[in-house]
Amino acid sequence: MALPIVLAGAVLVVGGAPRTPVNRLRSAALADFSGSGVAAYGSAATIPNFAGVTLAAPAVAMAPTPDGGGYWVVAADGGVFSFGDASFHGSMGGKPLDAPVVGMAATPDGGGYWMVAADGGVFSFGDAAFHGSAAGDDIGTWVSGMAATADGGGYWLAAATAGVLPFGNAAFDGPSPNQPPFPPTAAIAAAPGGGGYWLLQPDSIRTSFSTPGGPEDTAAGHEAAAIAAAQIGPDPDEGQGPFCNPYGPCEEWCALFATWDWEQIGVPIPRYPFVGSIYDWAAARGLALPPTATPVPGDAVLYGTGPQNVDTSVHVAVVAEVWPDGAITTVDGDSGPEPNGLYAVTFNGPFLPADSESYNGMPIYAFAQP
Repeated sequence: MALPIVLAGAVLVVGGAPRTPVNRLRSAALADFSGSGVAAYGSAATIPNFAGVTLAAPAVAMAPTPDGGGYWVVAADGGVFSFGDASFHGSMGGKPLDAPVVGMAATPDGGGYWMVAADGGVFSFGDAAFHGSAAGDDIGTWVSGMAATADGGGYWLAAATAGVLPFGNAAFDGPSPNQPPFPPTAAIAAAPGGGGYWLLQPDSIRTSFSTPGGPEDTAAGHEAAAIAAAQIGPDPDEGQGPFCNPYGPCEEWCALFATWDWEQIGVPIPRYPFVGSIYDWAAARGLALPPTATPVPGDAVLYGTGPQNVDTSVHVAVVAEVWPDGAITTVDGDSGPEPNGLYAVTFNGPFLPADSESYNGMPIYAFAQP
């Protein structure tokens, strides 16, 4: 039975280790899902969309037309797909991008749209005016979304660390990039009338994990996942110095976190500082699994190419969920998007383990069972 996880502040309202990936959507083709991809609820019109279509990159954002009779969907490669009464005004599909697209917004009359890439680059189409971008700006992180002002005379870009960058007539109501706290931020939405905006911070939402059981699924594994998730949030020891953390000495601490988590469910494992030591411990006990295996909650996912040294064994996380199609979510210690040395415990995924190199920037070389 999963333990309930209680965290404060799900949505903020405003007047080493690898960083959390830019695209937190699973990279599976939309054609794998019931021949559609966009589900309508309430008074939202059901509009034929992705039936029979396979995308070159995962869909990451969408925007409706003014009358709700259609919408645009943008993929990570900048490809735009128009449905219903949404007119196609152009895209970046097939063009070289320095970073994947992460968000889009439409003009008030539906005659154009903007899209934003993770590096802050903004692309304008149709009657959407270009008001500037954050490409090349030193914000210490990536951009995670955008929202337009009510009259289309400006837009806000949201940084993954909760900073907001205004352009055109978009008013700045805070917070500033590069200033703590650094809660991971996934999206931004403008308030009606343009008098403010909301930032979505999913790592701060009450979370309880429940996963379909399997032959190797255990209550202890679910407990390990829940205990790990209870730690999600800023590092409480960050003020004591770079990489200071509650799980061991002031050093890179993803392995310290994972072994601490296993200790909490009674696993007699040392508090290892090196990821490769976790593999060696598991292999000596017959508990190491190949990267093609299907893990269960509570397992450790080991990133890199092998356990030999810190250059080949670079990161470890605790599996939180396993989806029916094999995609996983994880809880990661010493993870971004906070600045280096101030990393936190974050939630990552879902992603297919086979796609880890493209999704996380590093492959998986093994799983380890507690």
